[in-house]
Amino acid sequence: MIVAFDLEGTLTTGTTWHGVGEYLRQHGQAGRYGLFYAAHVPGALLVKAGLLAMQPYKERWLVDLARLLGGLDAAGLTALGEWVVEHEMWPQRRADALAALRAHLDAGDRVIIASGAYEPVARAFAARVGVGEVLSTPFELQDGHATGRMAQRLGTGQTKLDSLRGLLNGSVLGAAYGDTAADIPMLEAAGQAVAVYPDAALRAYAQAHGWRILDGA
Repeated sequence: MIVAFDLEGTLTTGTTWHGVGEYLRQHGQAGRYGLFYAAHVPGALLVKAGLLAMQPYKERWLVDLARLLGGLDAAGLTALGEWVVEHEMWPQRRADALAALRAHLDAGDRVIIASGAYEPVARAFAARVGVGEVLSTPFELQDGHATGRMAQRLGTGQTKLDSLRGLLNGSVLGAAYGDTAADIPMLEAAGQAVAVYPDAALRAYAQAHGWRILDGA
């Protein structure tokens, strides 16, 4: 069986944006990140007040944050990903979701991590849990260095599903795990859909469609 897992909110409560921010603070970029953060706080407040949609704002944050990573070479990007996983993602991992992932691996299932996270972060997390296939968002590179732009749209929502379908090349997606309404396209495409600690919109959708909910209850 082929199984797809989202990363942020599903396998961990850690976030790429926060982990990268901490990485920049700890690696001589505190001032630049502070300016970036201050410029983006007004939007975050609008999201909190319900005046701005969460998902598009999160995606905009990640796209803008990538500008601060311009100039990193492949080794630097790998180091970034490993640092973020070590200090942000892994300490906040979801034990029950990881147990489900390991059960699929033990059963011989083909497991794919499908995430909108930066590729170095998603790949570092996948390596930590023994998953070899990753769909995530790569950085644009020029002459071996990050340009500060993404090479493609963030792998969320329908974009994530389209990438999965391209990878599967006609094979059936047996099961999928996700945590937000943005994961609904992927979950709908799976034979078995599992909502992991879902947000309100996904919880309501999962309940209406009889999907399994994994939330520690």
